[in-house]
Amino acid sequence: MFSADWWQQPLGSWMAWNRVTIAFFVYVFGSILAMGIWEYFEPGGSPRRGIFHLETTRGDRLFMTHLGTAFIFLGWLALFGTPLWGALVIAILWAVFVFRWG
Repeated sequence: MFSADWWQQPLGSWMAWNRVTIAFFVYVFGSILAMGIWEYFEPGGSPRRGIFHLETTRGDRLFMTHLGTAFIFLGWLALFGTPLWGALVIAILWAVFVFRWG
């Protein structure tokens, strides 16, 4: 059921939607929603100076994580192609790094 063919089948809509693009948008909007809820219950974003010598809030670090993840995946595709599991591991490590020390 969860083979690569099933995962990448077009869903027959007016755009080239498949389960991968849906998962991507669910992740992006879900992370923004989670950050909004976090900000509602704990306002301020706890600005701090990290290893990049920038004063960043949680939202800034989320943006840097998303931007860096996009470059990681594009670089992986350019150098290695598919599958993207290695890029996913690097992207998760990048996110941990940015939120912990960034």
